[in-house]
Amino acid sequence: MTTTEIKTKKPKVAKSAATKIPKVKASKASKKEDGQVVLRIRVRAYESKILDASVKQIMDTAVRHDATIVGPVPLPTEIKKYTVNRSPFIYKNTREQFEIRVHKRLIDIINPNAKTIEALTNLSLPSGVDIDVKML
Repeated sequence: MTTTEIKTKKPKVAKSAATKIPKVKASKASKKEDGQVVLRIRVRAYESKILDASVKQIMDTAVRHDATIVGPVPLPTEIKKYTVNRSPFIYKNTREQFEIRVHKRLIDIINPNAKTIEALTNLSLPSGVDIDVKML
């Protein structure tokens, strides 16, 4: 903050009971309609290009079978860092650092039919791509 800036306080407004809005927690049942099935696919890989190609292949398969798709949603990249001694004796104070990045994507398929699920199970994806499928 520079010397020319001046801090100003906002005036306090009295809260009345009529203007206060109660907070309501949304549960899973209120988010989705009754009878709606969601197939949640979580895809993980070390390389982002292979991951994006796999996600595109999953989405093309789902679109081909007339499924409603939400996503892909990029999730935060998980970074694991490892620090290792370069040498045990002479240069033991020097270190090397390695890291592994795990890229993640999330895809929701709403109300998939039997043909869509069968096509997704028969899908061949490249090695190094991990898939988790959940039925919500």
